[in-house]
Amino acid sequence: MTTPTPAARRVSVNTPGDGVLVEAAVDTFAGALAAQDAKVQRIELCGPLLDGGTTPSAGVIARCCEKLLVSVNVLVRPRAGDFVYTDDEIEIMKKDMVVAKELGVDGFAVGALTKDGDVDAAHMAELIAVATPLRVVFHRAFDQVVDQDEALELLVSLQVNGILTSGGARTAAEGVARIKALVDRADRRIRVIAAGSITRANARQIVAATGVTAIHGRAFEGLAEAVA
Repeated sequence: MTTPTPAARRVSVNTPGDGVLVEAAVDTFAGALAAQDAKVQRIELCGPLLDGGTTPSAGVIARCCEKLLVSVNVLVRPRAGDFVYTDDEIEIMKKDMVVAKELGVDGFAVGALTKDGDVDAAHMAELIAVATPLRVVFHRAFDQVVDQDEALELLVSLQVNGILTSGGARTAAEGVARIKALVDRADRRIRVIAAGSITRANARQIVAATGVTAIHGRAFEGLAEAVA
C-alpha cells in the first residue's frame, strides 16, 4: 500500500465552511502549533518575520508538515528587501519550492516585481510552473505595484489563487476602501486576502467593510472567533 504524503494526511480540522478563512503568519514550529490551537485554518510558514519574512528552513517545513493538521503555505523569499529578483535568485526560489513540495506543503506565498513596479509576469510564470498543482498566493509585494487593478488582472491570467493585500495602505484598516474595490473587481476569479495589522479587535469590521472571504495576520489569537 502507498503511504499517503503529509499533505494528503492533513485534514481541515478548523474548517471555515462558508465563513472567513483565517491564515496565520508564523516563523517557528511552536508558533504554528499555537496558531492551530487558535483555530486558524491555514498557516503561512516563514523564516524570521522581523524583516517581513524569508523562506523558512527545510527542517521547520518538514516538522510542520509532519505534525500540523491545518493547511500549510510556505513563504518563498530568498532575502529581505525589495521584490525585484535576479535570474539567480529566481533559480534559488524554484529549488526551495521543489524541496518544500517534497516535504509535503499545500501551497506557496510568492511575489516578484519589475523595476517599474509591475508584476514580473515572466518570473512569476516560472515560479507557478514549479508550484503546480499546489496553491499559489501572491504576497504583499502586491502593495508595491503601481497599478493594482492591472496587477490583479495579470495574476488572474496567470491562474494565481490569491492576493495578500492591505490595499496599498499601511494597514488593512486604513485600506478598506481599496480592498473592497479589489474584491469587487476580482469577482471570485481570485481570492483577495486582507492583511496588515489585523487583530481580534478589528477583524470583524474589516471583513464587513471589504467583503473579503479570507484574512491574514501575525496576531492570530482570537481571530477565528472574531470572524466566526
